[in-house]
Formats: sequence, C-alpha cells, structure tokens
Amino acid sequence: MNFTLFQFQIQNFYRKLIDSTWRLSLLGFVLSICLIFLSGCGGTAQKKDSVIHLTLWQSINPPANRDVFEKLVDKFNQNHTDVQVESIFIGQPQLPKILTAVVGNAPPDILLYDPQTTGQFAELGAIRPLEDWLDKLPLKSEIISNLFEELQLNGHIWSVPLYTANLGIFYRPKLFQAAGITQTPKTWKELRQAAKKLTIDRNGDNRPEQYGILLPLGKQEWTVFSWFPFLLSAGGEVLTDNTPNLMTKAAINALQFWQDLIRDGSATLSPPERGYEEDAFISGRVAMQITGPWTYIMKSNVDYGVFPIPVNIEPTTVTATGVVHVMKTTPAREQAALKFLEYVVSVEFQKEWSMETGFLPVNIKAGQSEAFEQFISKKPVLKMFMEQMSVARTRPIIPGYSRLSDSLGRAIEAALLGESPQKALKAAQEHLELIWDNK
Repeated sequence: MNFTLFQFQIQNFYRKLIDSTWRLSLLGFVLSICLIFLSGCGGTAQKKDSVIHLTLWQSINPPANRDVFEKLVDKFNQNHTDVQVESIFIGQPQLPKILTAVVGNAPPDILLYDPQTTGQFAELGAIRPLEDWLDKLPLKSEIISNLFEELQLNGHIWSVPLYTANLGIFYRPKLFQAAGITQTPKTWKELRQAAKKLTIDRNGDNRPEQYGILLPLGKQEWTVFSWFPFLLSAGGEVLTDNTPNLMTKAAINALQFWQDLIRDGSATLSPPERGYEEDAFISGRVAMQITGPWTYIMKSNVDYGVFPIPVNIEPTTVTATGVVHVMKTTPAREQAALKFLEYVVSVEFQKEWSMETGFLPVNIKAGQSEAFEQFISKKPVLKMFMEQMSVARTRPIIPGYSRLSDSLGRAIEAALLGESPQKALKAAQEHLELIWDNK
C-alpha cells in the first residue's frame, strides 16, 4: 500500500471533527455544498436492465497494488451479469469524505477501509452486520481464525478481510556480518545488544553514520501501530472493560524499552510522522527497521532479511488488515454487495491478490494452494510473516479508537523525546479520562 500508509493521518482530524461543536456546524455547511457533488459520484446504485450497479470506495496504495485490485474487480464484473462494481479511489483526507457521504445519505455501496474505524461506522448506523450472511457461507471456515478479532464488535461481524499482514523487523545481513552478529535477535535484550553493535560513529563526532534501528517519531497512527507489538509482547493491553488503561506495567515497560534504545544512542528517529519511509534503511544509515511485507525494501536492490518481533514475555505481533464493509443502503443493493464480498474472500481472489502485492492471503486454502506455496518458496521473507500470523493480534476495535490512538501517540512521542514513560502515559490517561465519556 504502503500499508496503507493508509488512513493513519486522518485520525486526529476526525477526533477534532467530532469533539468540537463549531466544527460540527461547519460539517453541516460542508454537507450542503458537497451533497450536490456526491449525488453525482455514483454513491447510489442504479438498477438498469436488471443489472445493479454498485460503487466501491477504496484507498489502495501504491498505484501498482491498486491496478491489481482494479483487474480483480474487472474479473468479477465479467463473471456477473446481474451485478457490476465500480471501484473509486478516494484520496486524503479519506475519513471526512466518508463521513460526509454517510451523513448526507449518499454513501458508497461497499467500503474498503481500516478495521479500527468499525466502531465509528457502527455507531452511526452506516454499515450492515454480516453474521447472518457469513454464518451460512462455507467460506467462513476458510478465513484465518484470529482475523475475526478485527471483524467483530458488540456481538456482530461488521466486515470481511480483503488483505492482511503483520509487523516484523527488516535487517541488513551484510551490516550484521560486519558487526560480528551471527544470529538475529530473539529477545528484547538481544535486540538492544544488536542495536548497540550496529551503531557506528566512524569519525568520532558523536553523530553515528550508522544506527542500529529506526524508530518512528510522531503522534499519529503509524507510531502507535509500530509500538503495539512491543506492548503486546510485554503482556499488555490498553483497555480494561473497554475503558482506556494506559498506566500498566506492560505499557510502561514497552515505552521504556523504546526510550532505552534512544538513550543508548543506538536508535535514530524518523522525520516527524514519516516512520514508514525506508530511505535510511536502503542507504545503510540504519541496520534495522520495523515494517511489514508491503515495504518497498522488498522491491529494492539492497540485501535484506527479516525476523519476528523479539520477545519480552510472549511472542506476538500486530496485524495490518484491510476490511470490506457493506454500507446500509437498500436490501437489493446490500444483497448485491454481498456477492462481491464472497468473491473477495474466495481462493481465486486471494491467490492472485497476494501473489501480486506481497500481502498475505486471508483465505487458508489460498495460502495452502500449490501456486502460493511455489510463490512463497522463492520469498522466504513472506514465509516468516505467514508463520507470525498464528500469534498476531489486533489493535482495539472500539468506537473511541481514534481518541485512544491520539492520546497514546502523544505519549509515545513524548517518551521518545525524553519524557519519562510513566509521566507521558499518566498525562495521556488523564486526558482520556476527561473526554472518554463525552463520545
């Protein structure tokens, strides 16, 4: 995508949009202007000659992956005489555009988006629950089981997964060899030791030409996403009974570990809100980077390998999943949309999508197919990510996720810039307690 580098920059905008009264008034004004535009954008399906025409909004990046998706949509259209799907790319800021369409009663029929926004859409009554349909579908048993954590909220299934992946740590084998490191780190202690060995100040000016690892500076979702595997590996959560609880031993330990890497001098920070960029890794300025199989690193000419997120208490990582929602429209249009969702989770779709994009198949049979096994045998990096799926977990699926993420991101950024983890998390917790009940 680059995993979408996806929808992360709109989280803070959405929080402000919802929390501020005058911005709600502004939204009403914007709606009056935008609805004229939206009504002509294909937001409503038209039925002509017994064919139902549906609109699908997506924000797939990079364009090469978008081309793969468009080709697969074309295949669906060629094989269905009663339903035709039009795929429409929506650029930034994505969430405000979606909310404007929903409030203006001009939504798309199908939406491909981030599962962490499911709670917001469900509260608005914008999406259709899918369990009645999915429970009758034989394909349900073929979907990777631990992905259902991202699909469910309040006893309902709200989406199906189109793609998935998870985070690992990419590394430069030649730099490891030069530093005398013969094994990839398996624990936090080993990761810290390796980062120190890989940090090199050749001219003694206290500004290393090579750092052990890159950490993402910023308060937006990419930073939270990248830190989450360390929280999970420390045995942590950020919710207790669906209420934020950031002042836990695990959260403090995970944030302290990142701060220790900075204090050791063996980690460098990315430019603000650009922790997903790989330039420093590809140039050799950093030896390790937290990212996933969507990365451009795999298409570059540099030497690289990947290893699982090192363990503190338990092995784990965090999923990077894109899900498909059926928006509430009319029964006929919703039923037509379900045909496309069935296609999305099919072996046919998942094999082609995964082999051409680098994402992992959400369909178990697709991952076990001869074609995919031959494909992955030539890409051992993908095999590691496939194996990690068994321990992969998700970020919270709750209506207030954007507020939680925003506060947590601010705490992570503060700690990376020198604030004590306890103080940073306490400030974030106190802020959340003031706003959490005012949803």
